[in-house]
Amino acid sequence: MTDLKTVKVAKLVDARGTACPGPMLEAKRRIGECPVGGIMEVQSSDKGTMVDIQRWCKKMGHDYMGDVANDGFWSVYFLRKV
Repeated sequence: MTDLKTVKVAKLVDARGTACPGPMLEAKRRIGECPVGGIMEVQSSDKGTMVDIQRWCKKMGHDYMGDVANDGFWSVYFLRKV
């Protein structure tokens, strides 16, 4: 199991302070900036983002890696498929 707090992130998307569907739309917009096989971290203060990202990853074929609760926000990680 990967320790998500120590992974090297290729693309960070800070969507804290935006309500649904803002974080999900930002992730969709920015995924193209993440290299194939790279890890994108989406930071969100909207708890629903975790479910949205998981569903989107499954639909698009990205590997969902999990999430980490931080002080007042969540970091949601996934690996872009090759």
